[in-house]
Amino acid sequence: MPHPKHTLIIHGGAWAMPDDAIAAHENGIANALAAGYAVLEAGGTAVSAVEAAVVVMEDDETFDAGRGSFLTRDGRVQLDALLMDGSNLRTGGVACVERLRNPIKAARLVLDESPHVYFVGAGAERFARQHGMELCDNMDLVIPREQARLYAFQQAELAGGVDETFSGPAESSLDKEAAKALHSHDTVGAVALDIHGNIAAATSTGGTLSKAPGRVGDSSLIGCGCYADNLSAAVSLTGWGEPIMKLVLGKWAVDRVQAGVAPEDAAAQAIAYLHKRLGGHGGIILLAPDGRIGLAHNTPRMAWGIQTPEGASLGVTRNEP
Repeated sequence: MPHPKHTLIIHGGAWAMPDDAIAAHENGIANALAAGYAVLEAGGTAVSAVEAAVVVMEDDETFDAGRGSFLTRDGRVQLDALLMDGSNLRTGGVACVERLRNPIKAARLVLDESPHVYFVGAGAERFARQHGMELCDNMDLVIPREQARLYAFQQAELAGGVDETFSGPAESSLDKEAAKALHSHDTVGAVALDIHGNIAAATSTGGTLSKAPGRVGDSSLIGCGCYADNLSAAVSLTGWGEPIMKLVLGKWAVDRVQAGVAPEDAAAQAIAYLHKRLGGHGGIILLAPDGRIGLAHNTPRMAWGIQTPEGASLGVTRNEP
């Protein structure tokens, strides 16, 4: 029998989102939710549903994924993405790609067409092109808003500002560094349960503002910013990447669901652990194979959307930081 609780959950970043950005985020979330859930309603797989939802957000300049992403120190866009099938643990990931409009589509090609799991840089772009994806110029992914943001950030650095966001702050500097970590983190992600009872997860990002070229964050790393296993849960994270990587936080969360913790509680525990252990900030979406869900964040706002057979809901905050 078809699974009665086919579900899609998506996020569009957890950060100190200003009031004037709410409408764009809610619109983007609504569009992505509609695209992904249409796949589930038509009997499609969870893998295809999360891919479809993430593609919409990669194409939306509101989010830090695809066109409109943050720029590296040298003014380029570098993109990372991961897609994981919970039914068989097949996984596809790409990182530091500069000529692909939709890195999540490249991740899907790796999952479907390669015996390998992960490609980076030029090798990832070559693999994608060999399997039918068109390459673009990197400037096609760069928008004026992000050029201005990078310039302002670099001017502040020249004036003496020090960016220590990823240093793993000591206890004495948590307050200052926590405040800096609340700046825009628009990584996008999705988790889904299909009518066949299988789950999947996807995460995609343009990284962090003025990141060093070649830096890879948590989003495309298995068990860090993304994971899915029918025996536990599907998860996607957003936020402060380096602490999330150090804690392998995605796997940490799904393991607790497998051990019997409710997804709602496991999500809250994961974000609490992130902050207690390393002063990290971010958000998480979690989905168990039985349809139970969990969302949590310790940033002022997180863009999110949920759709089940009972209906859809979305917003920019669900729990207080």
